[in-house]
Amino acid sequence: MKLKELLQGIQVLELNADPELEIASVAYDSRKVEKGGMFVAISGFTSDGNRFIPMAMEKGAAVVVTARKPKLEVPYVLVENDRLALALLGTNFYGHPAKEMTMIGITGTNGKTSVTLLLKQVLEEVLGAKVGLIGTMGAMVGDEHIPSERTTPESFELQGLFAKMRDAGCTHVVMEVSSHALTLDRVGGIHFDVAAFTNLTEDHLDFHKTMDAYCDAKAMLFERCSKAVINVDDSYACRMLDKARCPVVTASVRGKGNLNAKNLQLHAEGICFEAAPVIGKSVEVQLPIPGKFTVYNALTVLGIARSLGISLEKSAQALQKAKGVKGRIEVVPTPGKPWSVLIDYAHTPDGLENVLSSVKDFCKGRVISVFGCGGDRDPIKRPIMGEIGVRLADFAIITSDNPRTEDPLAIIDDILKGVDASMGPYVVVPERRTAIRYAMDIAKKDDIIVLAGKGHETYQEIHGVKYHLDEREEVAAHLAEMG
Repeated sequence: MKLKELLQGIQVLELNADPELEIASVAYDSRKVEKGGMFVAISGFTSDGNRFIPMAMEKGAAVVVTARKPKLEVPYVLVENDRLALALLGTNFYGHPAKEMTMIGITGTNGKTSVTLLLKQVLEEVLGAKVGLIGTMGAMVGDEHIPSERTTPESFELQGLFAKMRDAGCTHVVMEVSSHALTLDRVGGIHFDVAAFTNLTEDHLDFHKTMDAYCDAKAMLFERCSKAVINVDDSYACRMLDKARCPVVTASVRGKGNLNAKNLQLHAEGICFEAAPVIGKSVEVQLPIPGKFTVYNALTVLGIARSLGISLEKSAQALQKAKGVKGRIEVVPTPGKPWSVLIDYAHTPDGLENVLSSVKDFCKGRVISVFGCGGDRDPIKRPIMGEIGVRLADFAIITSDNPRTEDPLAIIDDILKGVDASMGPYVVVPERRTAIRYAMDIAKKDDIIVLAGKGHETYQEIHGVKYHLDEREEVAAHLAEMG
């Protein structure tokens, strides 16, 4: 592809290279530069890509794209925004694949993964569509799974994924859109047919610093969509609505929206409610996934489907057949035992409060919580999660999550700052495998053990090293030991 074609739509401040130059490849990692390719020097937070221009040239780069004029005498393109340039280079390089599919983006702190997976099932069931999915649990092209390290991949890889989906015959793409992706232009150049907001609670403040900044990042999604679905029960919904310049479905459990959930029934096998639009007929919705937050997730799915022209009746029929989401209030088999184990990804204060409150709604015995907090992430939420995890459980076991590069015991100390003995009984068991076994050993008839924080993950990162840890396997192994 010619350089001038790659630069279409990009704000170029200075072009010091032949626009007719043929570019074979694009890389923003100097180690992956190919001869005759382009190197995009990204000014990162911990590392400046401009430092690696000499390495890229040694490997045969034909041109450099940068937001800082190079000190070396090299062919270069000076752009105003290097991250946005990388995103637009990706759209041009792969032939604007997103424009050939229906694009649906979901943002919010909690519920994104459940909404995307449930919506994928609805689109496949009702429309017979082939759906691409991108999110926390990786990417899917139809039924093919593709691992991913980020909720939203870097922009150039993202466009490559879109191209793969397009070429495989996908008609729809359902993706989680993180606040990082919006702030760092990973979704630059993408217009969404429908965008949705689930909720906003404290998370990622190590990056955004304030809740207002975190909210503003999420709200950016609604400046680039044709239709929107917004949970108006959330206190930050008004700021999302302010950004939306398009038709909006407002979803509510409190009767504040134009699509409301009425007559809620919550039980251990799932949820049931009436989806009541302001105009039109109410429809009964049943979903085999327990928890009040499942009602909110289902409303969001119904709202998106309706925005795409799918009737509430057809969406409700599809949801009734939907499968649960791995790691989201997932029931773990415990044959022969009078107690139950649930796994949930709850790793934020709101997520932990939602799952424990929901389980208490249908638990006949004690709720036993097993939880910790991740390392190298917002430390402010640790005492808050400590308070929630102990107060809302009948017995709490405080343990490790993914300490990453931090000292696990230091993280637990932070959690304990929010805990008081008057909140309820608790113990500290730092090693997570031991904590799971301890919970199973003390469980009694009708108790429900909630393993919170890991969800779908099958590893634990300690001192920067990832070790295999699948909580389903741990439960099964201890069941075998118990006999």
